[in-house]
Amino acid sequence: MSMSAPVTTAQEWDKVRKSFATSIMVDTSLSSLAQNLEGADWPIKSKEDTPAKYIDLSYEETVDMLALKGLPATALDQLTSILRETLAFDQPFGDMVTQVESSSAKDNTLLKNLGRLGIPETFPIDFTALDSDTREFCHMEKLNTLGEFAVFAQSMSQSVIVGGDFRTLLNALSQSDENTLGRFLPIRAGAKGLHLPEALALGLRKLPKPVLYALAEKAGARLSASQTQEAHTCSRQAIASAESELRLRSSRLVADLFKPQLSELQTQVWNGAPLDRFITPIGDPLAEAIVSSQLTPYLQRKAEGSARKPGFWARLFGRR
Repeated sequence: MSMSAPVTTAQEWDKVRKSFATSIMVDTSLSSLAQNLEGADWPIKSKEDTPAKYIDLSYEETVDMLALKGLPATALDQLTSILRETLAFDQPFGDMVTQVESSSAKDNTLLKNLGRLGIPETFPIDFTALDSDTREFCHMEKLNTLGEFAVFAQSMSQSVIVGGDFRTLLNALSQSDENTLGRFLPIRAGAKGLHLPEALALGLRKLPKPVLYALAEKAGARLSASQTQEAHTCSRQAIASAESELRLRSSRLVADLFKPQLSELQTQVWNGAPLDRFITPIGDPLAEAIVSSQLTPYLQRKAEGSARKPGFWARLFGRR
Protein backbone atom coordinates (compact mmCIF):
# COMPACT_ATOMS: atom_id res chain seq x y z
CA MET A 1 0.00 0.00 0.00
CA SER A 2 1.29 3.48 -0.88
CA MET A 3 2.29 5.69 2.04
CA SER A 4 0.00 8.36 0.62
CA ALA A 5 -3.09 6.15 0.70
CA PRO A 6 -5.57 6.38 3.60
CA VAL A 7 -5.54 3.69 6.26
CA THR A 8 -9.34 3.92 6.40
CA THR A 9 -11.09 1.39 4.20
CA ALA A 10 -14.12 2.06 2.04
CA GLN A 11 -16.23 -0.11 4.36
CA GLU A 12 -15.12 1.85 7.44
CA TRP A 13 -15.88 5.16 5.76
CA ASP A 14 -19.34 4.03 4.66
CA LYS A 15 -20.15 2.82 8.17
CA VAL A 16 -19.09 6.08 9.84
CA ARG A 17 -20.65 8.44 7.33
CA LYS A 18 -24.02 6.65 7.41
CA SER A 19 -24.03 6.64 11.21
CA PHE A 20 -23.30 10.35 11.26
CA ALA A 21 -26.22 11.17 8.97
CA THR A 22 -28.59 11.49 11.95
CA SER A 23 -26.12 13.28 14.23
CA ILE A 24 -27.06 16.64 15.72
CA MET A 25 -23.49 17.72 14.89
CA VAL A 26 -23.86 17.19 11.14
CA ASP A 27 -23.78 20.94 10.43
CA THR A 28 -21.05 21.80 12.96
CA SER A 29 -17.70 22.79 11.48
CA LEU A 30 -15.08 20.06 11.42
CA SER A 31 -12.61 22.52 12.90
CA SER A 32 -14.84 22.94 15.98
CA LEU A 33 -15.39 19.20 16.30
CA ALA A 34 -11.65 18.56 16.17
CA GLN A 35 -11.03 21.17 18.88
CA ASN A 36 -13.70 19.63 21.11
CA LEU A 37 -11.97 16.27 20.78
CA GLU A 38 -8.64 17.85 21.74
CA GLY A 39 -6.93 16.17 18.80
CA ALA A 40 -5.06 17.58 15.83
CA ASP A 41 -6.64 20.64 14.25
CA TRP A 42 -8.64 20.11 11.10
CA PRO A 43 -6.72 21.96 8.37
CA ILE A 44 -9.75 23.78 6.97
CA LYS A 45 -11.00 26.47 9.38
CA SER A 46 -14.12 27.50 7.46
CA LYS A 47 -17.43 27.21 9.31
CA GLU A 48 -18.90 25.90 6.08
CA ASP A 49 -16.63 22.83 6.08
CA THR A 50 -18.95 20.51 7.99
CA PRO A 51 -19.62 16.74 8.03
CA ALA A 52 -22.68 17.42 5.86
CA LYS A 53 -20.28 18.25 3.00
CA TYR A 54 -18.84 14.73 3.05
CA ILE A 55 -21.25 12.14 4.44
CA ASP A 56 -23.19 11.76 1.19
CA LEU A 57 -20.01 11.01 -0.72
CA SER A 58 -18.54 7.59 -1.43
CA TYR A 59 -14.98 6.69 -0.47
CA GLU A 60 -13.55 7.71 -3.86
CA GLU A 61 -15.68 10.86 -4.03
CA THR A 62 -14.51 11.93 -0.59
CA VAL A 63 -10.85 11.48 -1.52
CA ASP A 64 -11.47 13.55 -4.66
CA MET A 65 -13.24 16.25 -2.63
CA LEU A 66 -10.33 16.47 -0.18
CA ALA A 67 -7.91 16.75 -3.12
CA LEU A 68 -9.94 19.63 -4.56
CA LYS A 69 -9.52 21.39 -1.21
CA GLY A 70 -5.77 20.89 -1.32
CA LEU A 71 -5.65 18.05 1.20
CA PRO A 72 -3.89 14.70 0.80
CA ALA A 73 -5.85 11.46 0.60
CA THR A 74 -4.67 10.60 4.11
CA ALA A 75 -6.85 13.45 5.43
CA LEU A 76 -9.67 10.93 5.12
CA ASP A 77 -8.19 9.15 8.16
CA GLN A 78 -8.51 12.28 10.28
CA LEU A 79 -11.98 13.01 8.92
CA THR A 80 -13.12 9.48 9.78
CA SER A 81 -11.59 9.74 13.24
CA ILE A 82 -13.34 13.07 13.94
CA LEU A 83 -16.73 11.66 12.94
CA ARG A 84 -16.25 8.39 14.84
CA GLU A 85 -15.11 10.07 18.08
CA THR A 86 -17.87 12.69 17.88
CA LEU A 87 -20.41 9.89 17.60
CA ALA A 88 -19.15 8.52 20.92
CA PHE A 89 -20.41 11.71 22.56
CA ASP A 90 -23.37 12.49 20.33
CA GLN A 91 -24.77 8.96 20.18
CA PRO A 92 -23.76 7.06 23.32
CA PHE A 93 -25.46 3.90 22.11
CA GLY A 94 -23.21 3.82 19.02
CA ASP A 95 -23.57 0.71 16.92
CA MET A 96 -24.74 -1.36 19.91
CA VAL A 97 -28.09 0.37 20.33
CA THR A 98 -30.16 -2.54 19.04
CA GLN A 99 -28.47 -5.13 21.24
CA VAL A 100 -28.30 -2.94 24.34
CA GLU A 101 -31.82 -1.52 24.34
CA SER A 102 -33.69 -4.67 25.35
CA SER A 103 -31.23 -5.68 28.07
CA SER A 104 -31.07 -2.10 29.34
CA ALA A 105 -34.83 -1.98 29.76
CA LYS A 106 -34.80 -5.33 31.54
CA ASP A 107 -32.05 -4.53 34.05
CA ASN A 108 -32.42 -0.76 34.21
CA THR A 109 -32.09 0.53 37.78
CA LEU A 110 -33.67 3.86 36.81
CA LEU A 111 -36.78 2.14 35.43
CA LYS A 112 -37.03 0.03 38.58
CA ASN A 113 -36.83 3.15 40.74
CA LEU A 114 -39.54 4.80 38.66
CA GLY A 115 -41.71 1.74 39.30
CA ARG A 116 -41.02 1.78 43.05
CA LEU A 117 -42.03 5.44 43.20
CA GLY A 118 -45.17 4.80 41.17
CA ILE A 119 -44.00 7.15 38.41
CA PRO A 120 -45.21 5.99 34.97
CA GLU A 121 -42.51 5.50 32.35
CA THR A 122 -44.82 7.11 29.80
CA PHE A 123 -44.82 10.52 31.51
CA PRO A 124 -43.78 13.07 28.82
CA ILE A 125 -40.52 14.99 29.15
CA ASP A 126 -42.40 18.11 28.00
CA PHE A 127 -44.41 18.13 31.24
CA THR A 128 -41.35 18.04 33.49
CA ALA A 129 -39.64 21.16 34.83
CA LEU A 130 -36.30 20.35 33.17
CA ASP A 131 -34.52 23.41 31.82
CA SER A 132 -34.85 24.30 28.15
CA ASP A 133 -31.36 23.04 27.24
CA THR A 134 -32.05 19.60 28.69
CA ARG A 135 -35.46 19.36 27.05
CA GLU A 136 -33.96 20.41 23.72
CA PHE A 137 -31.28 17.73 24.10
CA CYS A 138 -33.96 15.13 24.85
CA HIS A 139 -35.90 16.20 21.76
CA MET A 140 -32.83 15.90 19.57
CA GLU A 141 -32.16 12.41 20.93
CA LYS A 142 -35.87 11.53 20.52
CA LEU A 143 -36.37 11.02 24.26
CA ASN A 144 -40.04 11.82 24.70
CA THR A 145 -40.81 10.04 27.97
CA LEU A 146 -39.19 9.35 31.33
CA GLY A 147 -38.82 5.71 30.35
CA GLU A 148 -36.87 6.62 27.23
CA PHE A 149 -34.76 8.99 29.30
CA ALA A 150 -33.98 6.18 31.76
CA VAL A 151 -32.94 3.70 29.05
CA PHE A 152 -30.80 6.30 27.30
CA ALA A 153 -29.15 7.52 30.51
CA GLN A 154 -28.21 4.10 31.86
CA SER A 155 -26.87 2.95 28.50
CA MET A 156 -24.66 5.97 27.96
CA SER A 157 -20.96 5.46 27.56
CA GLN A 158 -19.14 6.16 30.82
CA SER A 159 -16.90 8.56 28.91
CA VAL A 160 -19.82 10.86 28.16
CA ILE A 161 -19.93 13.83 30.52
CA VAL A 162 -23.34 15.37 31.08
CA GLY A 163 -24.27 18.28 33.29
CA GLY A 164 -27.13 20.57 34.23
CA ASP A 165 -30.60 19.24 34.84
CA PHE A 166 -29.83 16.06 32.88
CA ARG A 167 -27.24 14.97 35.44
CA THR A 168 -29.34 16.19 38.38
CA LEU A 169 -32.37 14.17 37.27
CA LEU A 170 -30.18 11.16 36.48
CA ASN A 171 -28.63 11.23 39.97
CA ALA A 172 -32.01 11.75 41.64
CA LEU A 173 -33.51 8.77 39.81
CA SER A 174 -30.48 6.63 40.63
CA GLN A 175 -30.87 7.41 44.35
CA SER A 176 -34.68 7.68 44.46
CA ASP A 177 -34.14 11.17 45.89
CA GLU A 178 -37.72 12.41 46.19
CA ASN A 179 -36.74 15.93 47.27
CA THR A 180 -34.70 16.49 44.13
CA LEU A 181 -37.18 14.66 41.89
CA GLY A 182 -39.82 17.09 43.14
CA ARG A 183 -37.96 19.86 41.34
CA PHE A 184 -38.72 18.23 38.01
CA LEU A 185 -41.69 15.91 38.47
CA PRO A 186 -45.15 16.34 40.02
CA ILE A 187 -44.56 14.03 42.96
CA ARG A 188 -45.73 14.43 46.56
CA ALA A 189 -43.60 13.60 49.59
CA GLY A 190 -44.70 10.37 51.23
CA ALA A 191 -47.09 9.42 48.42
CA LYS A 192 -46.50 7.29 45.36
CA GLY A 193 -47.30 8.38 41.86
CA LEU A 194 -47.77 11.72 40.14
CA HIS A 195 -50.32 14.31 41.20
CA LEU A 196 -52.40 16.77 39.20
CA PRO A 197 -52.05 19.83 41.49
CA GLU A 198 -48.26 19.47 41.52
CA ALA A 199 -48.27 18.97 37.74
CA LEU A 200 -50.10 22.27 37.32
CA ALA A 201 -47.73 23.96 39.76
CA LEU A 202 -44.67 22.84 37.76
CA GLY A 203 -45.87 24.96 34.87
CA LEU A 204 -45.55 28.09 37.02
CA ARG A 205 -41.86 27.74 37.80
CA LYS A 206 -40.62 29.21 34.56
CA LEU A 207 -42.81 32.31 34.73
CA PRO A 208 -41.12 35.67 35.35
CA LYS A 209 -41.76 36.86 38.91
CA PRO A 210 -43.97 39.84 37.90
CA VAL A 211 -46.21 37.54 35.84
CA LEU A 212 -46.39 34.98 38.67
CA TYR A 213 -47.31 37.69 41.17
CA ALA A 214 -49.92 39.16 38.84
CA LEU A 215 -51.56 35.78 38.30
CA ALA A 216 -51.48 35.04 42.03
CA GLU A 217 -53.05 38.40 42.83
CA LYS A 218 -55.75 37.76 40.24
CA ALA A 219 -56.37 34.36 41.85
CA GLY A 220 -56.92 36.01 45.25
CA ALA A 221 -53.57 35.34 46.90
CA ARG A 222 -52.18 37.74 49.47
CA LEU A 223 -49.03 39.44 48.25
CA SER A 224 -46.41 41.41 50.09
CA ALA A 225 -46.01 45.09 49.25
CA SER A 226 -42.97 44.41 47.08
CA GLN A 227 -44.71 41.53 45.29
CA THR A 228 -47.74 43.72 44.63
CA GLN A 229 -45.51 46.42 43.24
CA GLU A 230 -43.84 43.92 40.88
CA ALA A 231 -47.20 42.49 39.86
CA HIS A 232 -48.39 45.93 38.77
CA THR A 233 -45.40 46.31 36.43
CA CYS A 234 -46.66 43.37 34.40
CA SER A 235 -48.48 44.21 31.17
CA ARG A 236 -51.93 42.90 30.36
CA GLN A 237 -50.51 41.26 27.27
CA ALA A 238 -47.95 39.32 29.34
CA ILE A 239 -50.65 38.19 31.77
CA ALA A 240 -52.99 37.12 28.95
CA SER A 241 -50.20 35.22 27.20
CA ALA A 242 -49.27 33.37 30.39
CA GLU A 243 -52.92 32.52 31.10
CA SER A 244 -53.35 31.16 27.59
CA GLU A 245 -50.27 28.93 27.89
CA LEU A 246 -51.35 27.67 31.30
CA ARG A 247 -54.86 26.86 30.04
CA LEU A 248 -53.38 24.85 27.18
CA ARG A 249 -51.05 23.02 29.56
CA SER A 250 -53.82 22.24 32.05
CA SER A 251 -56.18 20.99 29.34
CA ARG A 252 -53.48 18.64 28.00
CA LEU A 253 -52.64 17.39 31.48
CA VAL A 254 -56.27 16.69 32.28
CA ALA A 255 -57.15 15.15 28.92
CA ASP A 256 -54.02 13.05 28.39
CA LEU A 257 -52.57 12.20 31.79
CA PHE A 258 -54.70 12.98 34.82
CA LYS A 259 -58.30 12.37 33.76
CA PRO A 260 -58.90 9.68 36.45
CA GLN A 261 -57.45 11.96 39.14
CA LEU A 262 -59.67 14.83 38.03
CA SER A 263 -62.71 12.57 38.14
CA GLU A 264 -61.83 11.48 41.68
CA LEU A 265 -61.22 15.09 42.71
CA GLN A 266 -64.60 16.14 41.29
CA THR A 267 -66.36 13.41 43.24
CA GLN A 268 -64.71 14.38 46.52
CA VAL A 269 -65.27 18.12 46.08
CA TRP A 270 -68.91 17.62 45.10
CA ASN A 271 -69.32 15.50 48.23
CA GLY A 272 -68.16 18.41 50.37
CA ALA A 273 -64.37 18.03 50.61
CA PRO A 274 -62.62 21.42 50.44
CA LEU A 275 -60.43 21.93 47.37
CA ASP A 276 -57.71 23.39 49.61
CA ARG A 277 -57.08 19.93 51.06
CA PHE A 278 -55.77 18.77 47.69
CA ILE A 279 -53.84 21.96 46.95
CA THR A 280 -51.89 22.64 50.15
CA PRO A 281 -49.32 19.85 49.61
CA ILE A 282 -47.81 22.12 46.94
CA GLY A 283 -46.35 24.13 49.80
CA ASP A 284 -46.34 27.53 48.06
CA PRO A 285 -49.31 29.85 48.79
CA LEU A 286 -48.96 31.75 45.52
CA ALA A 287 -48.79 28.60 43.41
CA GLU A 288 -51.65 27.09 45.41
CA ALA A 289 -53.89 30.07 44.62
CA ILE A 290 -53.15 29.89 40.90
CA VAL A 291 -53.58 26.11 40.74
CA SER A 292 -56.88 26.42 42.59
CA SER A 293 -58.06 28.93 39.98
CA GLN A 294 -56.96 26.55 37.22
CA LEU A 295 -58.87 23.60 38.68
CA THR A 296 -62.06 25.45 39.64
CA PRO A 297 -63.49 25.69 36.08
CA TYR A 298 -63.17 21.93 35.62
CA LEU A 299 -65.09 21.37 38.83
CA GLN A 300 -67.75 24.00 38.16
CA ARG A 301 -68.52 23.02 34.59
CA LYS A 302 -69.31 19.42 35.50
CA ALA A 303 -71.30 20.43 38.58
CA GLU A 304 -73.41 22.96 36.71
CA GLY A 305 -73.94 20.68 33.73
CA SER A 306 -75.20 17.83 35.93
CA ALA A 307 -77.68 19.93 37.88
CA ARG A 308 -80.47 19.71 35.29
CA LYS A 309 -80.43 18.11 31.87
CA PRO A 310 -81.98 20.33 29.18
CA GLY A 311 -84.89 19.04 27.15
CA PHE A 312 -84.86 18.39 23.42
CA TRP A 313 -86.09 21.87 22.36
CA ALA A 314 -83.75 23.56 24.81
CA ARG A 315 -80.81 21.63 23.41
CA LEU A 316 -81.92 22.46 19.86
CA PHE A 317 -82.14 26.21 20.49
CA GLY A 318 -79.31 26.41 23.00
CA ARG A 319 -81.54 27.17 25.98
CA ARG A 320 -81.43 25.68 29.46
